[in-house]
Amino acid sequence: MSIVRAGFNVEHREVILRDRPAHMMEISPKGTVPVMLLPDGRVIEESLEIMEHVQSWDLTQEEREWVNRNDDEFKFHLDRYKYPNRYENVDHIEHRTAASKFIGDLNEEIPVGNLSDAIFPFIRQFANHDRDWFDSQDWKNVHKWLERNLSSEEFKICMTKYPQWIQEN
Repeated sequence: MSIVRAGFNVEHREVILRDRPAHMMEISPKGTVPVMLLPDGRVIEESLEIMEHVQSWDLTQEEREWVNRNDDEFKFHLDRYKYPNRYENVDHIEHRTAASKFIGDLNEEIPVGNLSDAIFPFIRQFANHDRDWFDSQDWKNVHKWLERNLSSEEFKICMTKYPQWIQEN
């Protein structure tokens, strides 16, 4: 969403991760998305770094703390909540409860500005895993914030479906 909001001009290439194009693997051997190849040949492979590049801003200490909590705490529990079969002896409800602590704190102090772009996709995943349960929680601020993001023009643009990019020989 940061790319759209910033009006940053990109050549979008839709890839299917089970069929990674050779060019993608050449510029980013780890084979994950997103990947941004800059005109000067530099490659950015992390979402937050891409956001910082296109927005030309540095995170404040408070923003960095939210990102760290999201990356180190919330995503750990989100994965185990959504995909308990990928882990041994995992109780997905325990991980939902642990992830809910982050959501509760977020409800008290939703970050302003573009930092939301770094957290929003993960909150959306969490909410969509069991939407009825999520909607029944007393997180009024998070519910409003999530809805604002979901109904935003930037999100609609980002969710446009594109055909798979095929490298021409």
